[in-house]
Amino acid sequence: MPITRQQLEQLMQEVEQEDPIDFADLPFDEHDLRGVVASHLCEMADAMEAFSQEDRQLTLLAVAAKLVLENLVLHVQLLRRHGLPLGEQTEALLARLRKPGAPDG
Repeated sequence: MPITRQQLEQLMQEVEQEDPIDFADLPFDEHDLRGVVASHLCEMADAMEAFSQEDRQLTLLAVAAKLVLENLVLHVQLLRRHGLPLGEQTEALLARLRKPGAPDG
């Protein structure tokens, strides 16, 4: 299912309505950042054109998992750096990691 960069940017903005991104004081325009990310992901999708549907889904799931992990790590580092408490969901997730024998999923 091909998608254009503009369509992906629009979808990103729709998702952000439910879960806004805090761009804070980054020296970059939000629209430009979305465009760079959308372009990169469209290029990745094009590069997977020869993949089977299953391999494409597994690759995209792996990429999403890596990005969520990276986001979690950066979020926790930022909160710790500023001496702020972790959010309820983040604290619950990390508490699972602290328990010996915690389930993998």
